[in-house]
Amino acid sequence: MKIRVLFFLFFMFVLFSCQNDNEQRLIQQQKELAKSDVAFKKINSAWNFRIMNLEPHSQDLIKDWTLWHLFLTELNQKPTRSIEAFQKKSKTLSKKADEMLLTIPKHLKTPEFKSRFTVLLTTFRSLEMYINLNDIPVQKVTDLITDINLQLAAIELQINELVRKKEVRTEQGEAEMIRLLDTSRAAKNAPKILE
Repeated sequence: MKIRVLFFLFFMFVLFSCQNDNEQRLIQQQKELAKSDVAFKKINSAWNFRIMNLEPHSQDLIKDWTLWHLFLTELNQKPTRSIEAFQKKSKTLSKKADEMLLTIPKHLKTPEFKSRFTVLLTTFRSLEMYINLNDIPVQKVTDLITDINLQLAAIELQINELVRKKEVRTEQGEAEMIRLLDTSRAAKNAPKILE
């Protein structure tokens, strides 16, 4: 008889503890949904990327760079449904930026442009990483979106600067002076010291 009573009490204890766990799980899931909804609203309001306003001569410089145009089109398409849509979009943007780094046109392959573009790529990778975390740091994501806009502005300014530099004519004798100042030329003609 005592065994039946103990068994009954143990069974009731297990039954009530399981119900309590289910209630706690439901409460936890509701908290997670509410937190995800707040994160979605904040990221949705911050997800605005600047549109490139290049000068006409600068547009001629990148008119044949199709990946750049596809990237800008992808950048301007805003996801609207859920956090998962933002996660997919950030992954797509990161992938497209990575592909573009390999296809930079010859006339834009200057260290200044490549460094700005590499910073943009790194920022997109960071955005992808932070937005794919289970507990999304919303403030960090919105800061990265702001940084991406700053990097896009820097790239725009660099393209405009490259066009301005291209339009500047060299003065008489400047090419010879640059050749004489070239240290790599002097290193090639230096005598080798043998020991």
